[in-house]
Amino acid sequence: MQRLTWFGIASLVFTVLLDIIFHDPHHAINWWHRLPGFDALFGFSGCIAIIVGSKWLGKHLLQRHEKYYEKGE
Repeated sequence: MQRLTWFGIASLVFTVLLDIIFHDPHHAINWWHRLPGFDALFGFSGCIAIIVGSKWLGKHLLQRHEKYYEKGE
């Protein structure tokens, strides 16, 4: 597990460094695309939102209590 964590951190650092080094603000259409690392941060926050939202949906709307089917007896 520790190797996987270090690999994830190294991948993240490498990706951010590549984005900072090869960032080209001249082809940006909107002002937020001129910020280095914006797309990586936006994608990461979107993934976190999907994970948190699906956990909430599963816990509050989809799961049943343990004795759900025993109520009718």
